Amino acid sequence: MNVGFIGLGIMGKPMALNVQKAGHTVIAYDHHQDRIDEIVAAGGKGAKSGKELAEQADVVITMLQNSPNVEDALFSENGVAEGLTAGKAVIDMSSISPLASRDFAARLAKLGVDFMDAPVSGGEPKAIDGTIAVMVGADQKVFDKYEPLLKTMASTVTLVGGVGAGNICKLANQMIVAINIAGISEAYSLAKKAGVDPENVYQAIRSGLAGSVVMDQKSEKIFHGDFTPGFRIELHIKDLQNALDTSHGVNVAAPFTSLAMEIMQSLKAHGHEKDDHSGIAEWYEMVNGQKLQD
Repeated sequence: MNVGFIGLGIMGKPMALNVQKAGHTVIAYDHHQDRIDEIVAAGGKGAKSGKELAEQADVVITMLQNSPNVEDALFSENGVAEGLTAGKAVIDMSSISPLASRDFAARLAKLGVDFMDAPVSGGEPKAIDGTIAVMVGADQKVFDKYEPLLKTMASTVTLVGGVGAGNICKLANQMIVAINIAGISEAYSLAKKAGVDPENVYQAIRSGLAGSVVMDQKSEKIFHGDFTPGFRIELHIKDLQNALDTSHGVNVAAPFTSLAMEIMQSLKAHGHEKDDHSGIAEWYEMVNGQKLQD
C-alpha cells in the first residue's frame, strides 16, 4: 500500500518508519526537509506538498499538533484534498477537537473520501517500538479496511465509535494521564518532605493498586530530573483545553482536569512548556521548596 504520511515529529517519524518496516511504501511530507530525508534514506519517498503526496497515496495519515494544523494540511492551497480522489481515505492520528474531526469527515465525504480519527497514546518510546495504543472513530467497514495498517504502528487498535469518538477517547486518556502525573508528583513530594526516599516508595507501591503505566514511565524521569520531552507540556495543555471545552459543551464538571491545567499553565509561565509532561513534578518542587532528586 502507498501510505502518505504528513507530520514527522517526535511521534510521527517513528510511526512512519514502522509503517515502512511493515512493507508499505511511505510518501512523506513535513515542513522540515531533514525529516523527509530520513524517510527517504530508509527506503521511502518524499513529496513537496500535500497535494503531491495525496496523488501518489492510497491512504493519507496526518500526525500534527492541533485542529488548525490538520485543517491547513487537508484543505489549504496545494493541500491533501486537492490530490485526493474518490475511494481514498484520510486517517488523522493527531489529537484534536472531536468537532473538528466530524467537520473534516463531512468535507471529505463530498469528495468520496473516507475519514477516520485515530489519535494515539504511549509517547515516544512506544512510537519507536510500535506498541502505541490507537483509539479510532470511524464506520465499521472503514475500520476493518485499515485496521491492519494501524497495527503496523500499534499493539492495540480499538474502534470506540463513529467519527469523533477516537478523539473523545483521547481526551479522556489525556485527562487521566495529567491527573495521574500530578498525583504521583504530589505523593513523592510528601515522601521526600517526610524524610522517605521517593524511589523506595515507588518500588514499594508500583505492583499494588496505585501502580500504573504512567507511574512506571514517568517516575524515573522525575527521580533523575530528566524532563527531555517525550510529550511536551505545551501539547498536553492543548489537549486539556480541548478536554475542558468539550466537557463544558456537554455540561460535565472536570475539576481535577482544571487543576492539572492550572499547574501546567504555571509551568509554561515559568518557561517549562517544552519540558516533558512529567515536569508537572517541577511545579511541586517550586511550591514545596524541595527537589525530588538527591
